[in-house]
Amino acid sequence: MAEIRMTTETRTDYECEATGLPAERWGEAVFKIGEEELVIEVSVEKSGVIVGIMAGEVAWKGTLEGFKKLLKGELK
Repeated sequence: MAEIRMTTETRTDYECEATGLPAERWGEAVFKIGEEELVIEVSVEKSGVIVGIMAGEVAWKGTLEGFKKLLKGELK
């Protein structure tokens, strides 16, 4: 059996919750808002954690450290 390297959780304001979903390498959350999709993907690689975010046709992908810098406004 593969090694569980991360777990995922999903919660909503309807008090619905799914926790402890196992993943060896990657997990993805897809939020559908009408015709739009917001996708967040996290991948655990040997070289580190990779984060990807897609909103419609706009996407960003990079390291976890790069994502933190993006959120702080340190990356463009």
